[in-house]
Amino acid sequence: MQRRERTRHLIELGGLVQKAGLVDLADDDRATIYGALLELVGRARNDDASDTLTLWKRRGKRAFDAEAGDASPAPSDRPA
Repeated sequence: MQRRERTRHLIELGGLVQKAGLVDLADDDRATIYGALLELVGRARNDDASDTLTLWKRRGKRAFDAEAGDASPAPSDRPA
């Protein structure tokens, strides 16, 4: 049962990578996708991780909400 749950969890995470557009952007190159994910982790560790994770969570929730309500995507949370 745990193996099935883990497999489902990994498939869902892969779906998020696809949904975010990273697969198309990287032309389905796994080394590029992995490098991009490592870059995100490195940036989060170099910055204030709590603030970075809060920002990412807010953006993700807005994107999910926009998709669920067929609303337009929320503007960027990043300051200009």
